[in-house]
Amino acid sequence: MEKIQMITPLVEMDGDEMTRVLWQMIKDELLEPFIDLKTEYYDLGLKNRNDTDDQVTIDSAHATIKHGVAVKCATITPNAARVEEYNLKKMYKSPNGTIRAIVNGTVFRTPIIVKGITPCVRNWKEPITIARHAYGDVYQNVEEKLQSGDKAELVITRADGSKESRVIHDFAKGAGIVQTMHNMNDSIVSFARSCFNYALDQKKDLWFGAKDTISKQYDHTFKDIFNDVFEKEYRKDFELAGIEYFYSLIDDIVARIMKSKGGMIWACKNYDGDVMSDMISSAFGSLAMMTSVLVSPTGVYEYEAAHGTVQRHYYKHLKGEETSTNSVATIFAWSGALRKRGQLDDIPELVKFANKLELATIQTIESGKMTKDLALITSFEETVTLSSRDFIVAVRKTLEDLL
Repeated sequence: MEKIQMITPLVEMDGDEMTRVLWQMIKDELLEPFIDLKTEYYDLGLKNRNDTDDQVTIDSAHATIKHGVAVKCATITPNAARVEEYNLKKMYKSPNGTIRAIVNGTVFRTPIIVKGITPCVRNWKEPITIARHAYGDVYQNVEEKLQSGDKAELVITRADGSKESRVIHDFAKGAGIVQTMHNMNDSIVSFARSCFNYALDQKKDLWFGAKDTISKQYDHTFKDIFNDVFEKEYRKDFELAGIEYFYSLIDDIVARIMKSKGGMIWACKNYDGDVMSDMISSAFGSLAMMTSVLVSPTGVYEYEAAHGTVQRHYYKHLKGEETSTNSVATIFAWSGALRKRGQLDDIPELVKFANKLELATIQTIESGKMTKDLALITSFEETVTLSSRDFIVAVRKTLEDLL
């Protein structure tokens, strides 16, 4: 077949370890034989981040804003052991965090549904997408241990220089702990717009819950901002699209989610989203079967797998040992980016290819051919466990049949 032509390049962010190996396999077997692939390449491997003092990460984020769509391989966020292993100049920040801050985006994570991998919650028939606010709360907190006799106070210095203080707790009767956290109205507005835009893009209902009955200012501000943005900017579009925005206490949202059939986008504050995204991925089967897309309120998209670099498999790979590493989420990162690029550039052939690539991946698994992690949890009685490369080759065979 004649290769599909692209107009605008994707921003391609290469990564680390086993996912970097899979990245090249996917390009070689599933993309370049069928697409005249145009990308603006950035090597976000840890060595190059170190060589460029992490400037490459910043450059890739600005390129994403320029071109509108990016696809990212999993990357290492170094700890002390990694600093020693890679002889790094310093302990660099998370690339995802850097990109997220520059793009000003919200992370949406969605499980990939296939027959034979049954969700733990039996009534879940459609994927539940978690939208996680990625600013503030406990992740930028200030906390302290206090001794008996200490007193914790919240001191606010107003713009005019005046000060107000409130007693948080008097620890006269014993030791304890205190924690304070913050958020920004602008960040919450961006979070809301990203959620509403993504719901319209996916044509799915948006649910949001907070604890506004207890947190009458902090959580209530989230509720008020979401409602205000929806009423002023999105209600008519939601009605035209036939989708709903639904707010309730987070207790009620959780109860409803458990009894639902799925299919909604669930907006969560930072900590809630951190916890619930792991619950959703585990309940649906595997973190290796979960997509992740960063969406800005201005319509910038960056696609990646939800999982990490698969360090253990990479060390086996370096020894020449065969691995059976699940590449599904990384394949779906590419297909998601290609579909969005095709939609924005009005290239229907590219959109169709992305859809068929995902269908080929799912059909390969549903035919019983899968990597070891899925073979261990499938309900299929007969399966063929494939190596990392053999699975991608099997997907290519299915894709060729579909094309």
